[in-house]
Amino acid sequence: MLSGLKVLSYQDMLDLVDGAAIFSAGGGGAPEAGYKLVDKLFSQGYNVKLVAPSEVPEDARVVNFACVGATTTIEYDSSAAVKALKALEEYKGFSAYATIPVELGGFNTVAAIDVAARCNIPVVDGDGAGRSVPEVHLKVYTIDDIPLTPMVIADIHARNIVIVKETIDSKAAERIARVLAAEWGHSAYTARRILVGQQVRVSPIQFSLSRSMQIGRLLRSNVDPIKAILKETGGFKLFEGIVDYVELKTESGFTFIHVKIQGAHEHSGSMFEFKAKNEVLAAYRNKELVAMAPDIITTVHSETGRCITVEKLEEGDKIAVLGLPSPNKWRTKKGLELWKDILQRSEIFEGYIPIEQLAQKRKVRGPL
Repeated sequence: MLSGLKVLSYQDMLDLVDGAAIFSAGGGGAPEAGYKLVDKLFSQGYNVKLVAPSEVPEDARVVNFACVGATTTIEYDSSAAVKALKALEEYKGFSAYATIPVELGGFNTVAAIDVAARCNIPVVDGDGAGRSVPEVHLKVYTIDDIPLTPMVIADIHARNIVIVKETIDSKAAERIARVLAAEWGHSAYTARRILVGQQVRVSPIQFSLSRSMQIGRLLRSNVDPIKAILKETGGFKLFEGIVDYVELKTESGFTFIHVKIQGAHEHSGSMFEFKAKNEVLAAYRNKELVAMAPDIITTVHSETGRCITVEKLEEGDKIAVLGLPSPNKWRTKKGLELWKDILQRSEIFEGYIPIEQLAQKRKVRGPL
């Protein structure tokens, strides 16, 4: 085995699924789909190897891998996913040293790990967003001007494989991937953003898979898992209550969701609502903004603290809503400009205020 690699256990992977889902902002694919993928991977005897960014050789090539589409449609064919990676390797004439997840989520992160394990290569301990994100171009690599293309896009069984050689910008590549995913049942695989060793060490969110495993362990081992998560992440409990209203539609390769929650316990008498485009974008308590992207707004089971992705929510569910600060890279001028475009296209026009500042305002003013 190459030096600097850590072999992950079955329990490590389950913890990773649960932890990555906490950073998912309610998207990234349901953790239940991630568990199934882990079960299959280990039952078939594959090894999951994790490599630190600092251990990636200078001349290595690392490929970002992910599924693209609506969160209500999750199908997965491991052999077809591998074909997408192999198609990119063949087109560019290289062998990938490793894969790296494009985001953190209960399913999508595991998809990149699954492909790596089946190709007997490691996965890098990092990702392209530090959370789940609704669009292909919305990655920290865009802030660093790393091209998204060349990109391979394949349907769920790799019967259609499209190679995108070049686009005018990353947003154009998102549009191509999204149109194809919508045409193919709202789901597709993508292999894209080929990184070299130096880029791996500076551009992605570093050690996010290890951090996710730590969050998963806290969920598993603490009597009050929500309190433990918030302490570890510097996050906030935004609300607790019972889901009162869910509006959901899937179109154009996205899942759009509007949810209202009636308050319970310390939030009794209050109303909470949020809007999501695959992931939660903005949340309001009694019509006042309490959090917005790029900060992370995740719905969880009110007792176990485990993520319930927003497309799974039903009226009557008892949930809590957590708010976590985003990675610092998203709070740069260029990062916020990328998110502003996403938010305004979803008819969210408030200017960004960091979640900790919004929390401080509530603390000074008192309960809404």
